[in-house]
Amino acid sequence: MNRVLKVALLCGLAASVASCGTIRKALPFGLGGGDEPQATATEGQRVSVLEFDQQLAPAAALSGRDFFLPGPQPATAWTQPGGNADNAVEHVAAAPEFAVAWRRDIGAGSSNTRQVMAPVVADNGRVFVMDGEATVTAVDSSSGSVAWKVSVKPDEQEFRRGLFDFGFGGSSTGGGFGGGVAVGVGKVFIASGYRTVTAVDQSTGAVLWTTPVDVPIHGAPTVSGARVYVIDVENQMFAFDVNTGQQVWAYRGIPEPARIMRASSPAVTGDTVIAPFSSGELVALRASTGQPVWQQELSNTSRTSALSEIRDIAGRPVVSRGVVYAVGHSGVMSAIDVRTGEPKWELPVAGVNAPLPTGDVVYVVSKAGELTVVNRETGQVYWTRNLNEGRVRQEGGFFGFWDRTVRPTWSGPLLASNRLVLTNSDGELVAFDPKTGAQTASVRLGGPAFIAPAAYNGALYVLTDRGQLVSIR
Repeated sequence: MNRVLKVALLCGLAASVASCGTIRKALPFGLGGGDEPQATATEGQRVSVLEFDQQLAPAAALSGRDFFLPGPQPATAWTQPGGNADNAVEHVAAAPEFAVAWRRDIGAGSSNTRQVMAPVVADNGRVFVMDGEATVTAVDSSSGSVAWKVSVKPDEQEFRRGLFDFGFGGSSTGGGFGGGVAVGVGKVFIASGYRTVTAVDQSTGAVLWTTPVDVPIHGAPTVSGARVYVIDVENQMFAFDVNTGQQVWAYRGIPEPARIMRASSPAVTGDTVIAPFSSGELVALRASTGQPVWQQELSNTSRTSALSEIRDIAGRPVVSRGVVYAVGHSGVMSAIDVRTGEPKWELPVAGVNAPLPTGDVVYVVSKAGELTVVNRETGQVYWTRNLNEGRVRQEGGFFGFWDRTVRPTWSGPLLASNRLVLTNSDGELVAFDPKTGAQTASVRLGGPAFIAPAAYNGALYVLTDRGQLVSIR
């Protein structure tokens, strides 16, 4: 994935050219090695190594069958990264005209030393966003005017203290990236890569409390009841009191340094917190005590992809109708009973986005850019659509050689006013027919977008990688 994950394959150019018969013949001035005999493969049946991995295939029993989707409902609040505490929003009424209403620059965009990673949240007529340098801005949802700004970035001396322990560089001008915001009980809660959790007044932006932590936090917090929950980069989960910032409990998962450059947030339903970790662990904890209830491993080592060794659950787990839906990067999507921890079904899907359960189905987007519709009860597949069809291109290279194949990265989906909407790294908000997968509309955002849209009071809000908030109505 272009920005989320980069793999550099380094090889000797001379050795590569010498071992490639096709290129050697094309080289001028006899550099291809003359007329020496070339080895050829023997004739016979060729079997793709990719066939050893499981593939998604539409179920014959579902061919031509329709499925139910609920009607759109007003989104009067979007207080959490996933809309609400259980990350389950089925169908919202938003952006029926699918046109840009306004744009607002909210601060620093992504660069080599910082990343815009925080999902948009909204409540009480305002939209709250975090830029690449841990500055949170409150924006009027109708006009785009700025109500207040607050930075949780420490000063230079404080930030340098212990920074090299985590390999983030030595300047406060970048490095403490990540974190996010959530809204609840009249406060905006801010987690940051600068090792702090902060609560500010939702109306004024005045800082109410700040609690330091030992390790950076790359994901947004989740607020439910009297607790705010965060997960740091060492797979430790903390629960803090929303009024005082005091730590209530902590849970330590298995440390795993290999992770995706986007971060998940816990889901909360009743007295159960569902915590996703970069180790591939999905753990249910008691919200009151932090005691583990059950644990599942969403990981699958592939014979054809070393990237499957990265087991991160980078998409938010979703709790809907007593079932947890979650996707791991290494190739497992699972539907799990929230009470017992027993899987109902599993599918070979590798993804970094939250699944979308709605009506009779679950939508999920793989890291390869495939949109799949799954029966929520059985796990059978209705259909799969390649979102990158017609969007793959070649960039870079040298006189036509060694070009880089670029495939857009997708974030979402969200079902809004009978459209399935996703953002992509080509700078588009794209709408698809939720029943057929056919593209129906698109809007240019003015910059790449790696964060799924949020819905609030009839509009969609997208934060681009350049630090611009876009309202679509």
